[in-house]
Amino acid sequence: MKKIEEYVRSIPDFPEPGIIFRDVTSILQDADGLKLSIDLIQEKLKGLDFDVVAGTESRGFIFGVPVAYNLHKPFVPVRKKGKLPCETVSKEYALEYGTAAIEMHKDAIKPGQRVVLIDDLIATGGTIEAAAQLVEELGGKVVKIVFLMELAGLKGREKLAGYDVESVICYEGK
Repeated sequence: MKKIEEYVRSIPDFPEPGIIFRDVTSILQDADGLKLSIDLIQEKLKGLDFDVVAGTESRGFIFGVPVAYNLHKPFVPVRKKGKLPCETVSKEYALEYGTAAIEMHKDAIKPGQRVVLIDDLIATGGTIEAAAQLVEELGGKVVKIVFLMELAGLKGREKLAGYDVESVICYEGK
């Protein structure tokens, strides 16, 4: 079987010159790549005591749900503002050009629950930082954050100081 890095399609100069876009769809489109990615994320949780898996829209759902299923844990979706039907808590965060907001159902996390956050990629870290803050606002404790890929050059990990953060693949650049 190939290494997980071999399933990632790298596209130079997208979305602008000098950037190498790391395409997760090439992993998803290969049955072995998809299985390996889920297995490797799940491996980062080995021996960890936790109650809930949460993932950010939309690729956090893709990787978080199979992990939750395999480990017989509930899954909590963290959605873009306005997408959840019941009472929510919301957190705004900075984007490169402007702001965005994410939400969780107010009853999604119970006080004291130990939560793992899963997403496909950490770049600047704003989305997952906001998700962690929502978990904490509801009384949960983020015990681990796992990413399939990390773009270390964007320093997103700095926003997550104080959390246990791991990535399966780490690219030094942006």
